[in-house]
Amino acid sequence: MKILFIDKVHPLLKERLEDKGFECTEEHSETKKEIEKTIYLYDGIIIRSRFELDKHFLDKATKLKFIARAGSGLENIDTKHAQSRNIKCYNAAEGNRQSVAEHALGMILSLFNNLNKSDQEVRSGIWEREENRGIELSGKTIGIIGFGNNGSAFAEVLKGFNVTILAFDKYLKKYPHKSSMENIFKKADIVSLHIPLTEETTYLVDDKFVNSFEKSIYLINTARGKCANTKSIVKGIKNGKIKGACLDVLEQEKTSFEDISEEGFTPELQYLIDSDKTILSPHIAGWTLESNVKIAEVLFNKITASPLSE
Repeated sequence: MKILFIDKVHPLLKERLEDKGFECTEEHSETKKEIEKTIYLYDGIIIRSRFELDKHFLDKATKLKFIARAGSGLENIDTKHAQSRNIKCYNAAEGNRQSVAEHALGMILSLFNNLNKSDQEVRSGIWEREENRGIELSGKTIGIIGFGNNGSAFAEVLKGFNVTILAFDKYLKKYPHKSSMENIFKKADIVSLHIPLTEETTYLVDDKFVNSFEKSIYLINTARGKCANTKSIVKGIKNGKIKGACLDVLEQEKTSFEDISEEGFTPELQYLIDSDKTILSPHIAGWTLESNVKIAEVLFNKITASPLSE
């Protein structure tokens, strides 16, 4: 079988696939149009987020048997059309679940203890103790929305912090900490998103969502930027409904996640950048040295376990 690597992933994946007899080709810099001219040659694709695999692209991939995405979501792939073509779609959410969980924890602890702010102050010769008095995670109620790989991993790393966890997942029947959204709206101090980006979850966090909470909340988003409306986050911070926000992902990211579009620098985004009530990172929650290797291992196992690869 011939496999095309459209994005860079850990070299372990290519090495192991070639050891198994797969013929692997890398095209990391070619444009989508250029790849469309040769995609008919390949049985498999390895991709992250460089571009969308839409119906037009997939119809040119006449031999394609599988698509393997080195990450959690599959929103850059037309999975419905792929399914109609009997093309298997694999992701690697198991590979970065621990990384995402630890990052979410690190962000909320940093925000609660003013670590970013006080670090910059000390480096500037400012020594303020009372102004940087923090709050404890212990005793808080955390609503986890989405309890798949990342949501459940976040619950695991929270053990030992003496928190109450309320989890909601629309598509799971049995899972720990199961709660209703109504209960989360009533009791949560912190809300953390661990959901894929779909039509249903796009702008899940909007004005109505924010105003549904009885308490003022802290928001964590390590899922996808467009799961939360930036204007609603800013409005919530300004009116006190959102005490603080930990955002690893932003609505204004390019599809590739590699940058923010120029038109994305809205006044609302600038407000988040300037605010001391936010912690921001550039979509790196699942981006550790360890997760890079784990993702390669997960995809290798899924590809080679499939009868399609025989």
